[in-house]
Amino acid sequence: MSEKWARTVLTLYKAAGCAAYPLIGPYIGYRIYRGKEERNRRCERYGRSDIARPDGPLIWMHAASVGEFTAILPLIEHFLALDIHILLTTGTRTSAALVAERLGSRVIHQYVPLDLLPALRRFLDHWQPDVAIKCESEIWPMTIMELGKRHIPQILINGRMSDRSYARWKKRSAVAEALFENFAHVVAQSDADGERFRQLGARPVTISGNLKVDTEAPPVQPQELAFLQGLIGKRKVWAAISTHEGEEEIAANVHNMLKTRHPDLLTMIVPRHPERAESIRMMIEAKGLSVAQRSLGEEITPQTAVYLGDTIGEMGLYLRLSQIAFVGKSLTGQGGQNPLEPAMLGTAVLSGRNVQNFRESYQRLIKNGGAKLVSDHNMLAGAVNFLFNNPDRLKTMTEAGKRTVGDMRGALERTVAALEPFISPLVVKSRLSGSACDFSAAHNPPE
Repeated sequence: MSEKWARTVLTLYKAAGCAAYPLIGPYIGYRIYRGKEERNRRCERYGRSDIARPDGPLIWMHAASVGEFTAILPLIEHFLALDIHILLTTGTRTSAALVAERLGSRVIHQYVPLDLLPALRRFLDHWQPDVAIKCESEIWPMTIMELGKRHIPQILINGRMSDRSYARWKKRSAVAEALFENFAHVVAQSDADGERFRQLGARPVTISGNLKVDTEAPPVQPQELAFLQGLIGKRKVWAAISTHEGEEEIAANVHNMLKTRHPDLLTMIVPRHPERAESIRMMIEAKGLSVAQRSLGEEITPQTAVYLGDTIGEMGLYLRLSQIAFVGKSLTGQGGQNPLEPAMLGTAVLSGRNVQNFRESYQRLIKNGGAKLVSDHNMLAGAVNFLFNNPDRLKTMTEAGKRTVGDMRGALERTVAALEPFISPLVVKSRLSGSACDFSAAHNPPE
């Protein structure tokens, strides 16, 4: 595909988006109906906002959902300490709730605008960011082109390129190059990711490691942890976390397979999408298992077989209560989920084999004995049973996981160094203008 043809493709993409824009209302309405959008904030998807842009430099940071936000949270804290204003966009209600919980009014949160020219122009005209920083794999063609047209530096951090995405982009290499050349810098997670970005036309590309390794362990309320530990007592506990459709049923089947050998077994199921909790509960109860549901305030009793963790922002609680964690989106889904949080909290990590999005993390954990891959529910049940029957092996595995996470740290420092040429001028500008990161007025604009 020639460069001229690539430009034509992107022009057609732009035109199609403009044509579709007036018809996008029903799509947003359907997402509101499904509980995936906040009705009173739908205007943000169109680039509109009632919040005033603060004076002084402004960094636009984007994290698609909870995992990406958690990864860049230490970097946000770093920028806030430099008195730079942060506009943070995310794409899900769960991430928005977590941003409010962790950062409150210290940043301006908005839902990311649609990748359509009218919405983007309205968004950029209003916010006028000095720099745009995106996390992991957020490649939106219209956003990239519009930022490039306005000469706003855009940097991709913690960048990763899955096997599937790389194969798609390679088939459209000219289009990829026309987009990726707009990045002022790509900071990739691994050597493999970095090489893929280079082959697709990104320059310059540096390697940082995974920012998720440098995050703090997920927090917990000590009183709530102690209360639940008192209810659980000395029971054996394993968790299936960040599960996707089909994996909750696998976890319930594993419990039924093991309950004779381990009569005191407690299984925790923490779905990736808590809004599925009602159907998950019905499935578990249909298998004859007693359920206590976290969001309903139901307490764990000696008869409880499954604790359904359908809440947001409490992964630190569930992991601290578990000795073993199966990490989902890896048996019935594709790509896997982050294994680093359970590893850093001293929980043995089990996973399916579909972990392409976290390949390097799993390779390091498996090499050091901190994680094990399973191929189906029978192998998962066998691994859980083996670890409970061999506490010394369980301890060795958890210690290996914690050690591996410690050895992998350093991504935050390398990312900060890569961003320094873009951020230092904003720090100088901020100090000269005397602006401060207090968004209380911005979140309560005058009527």
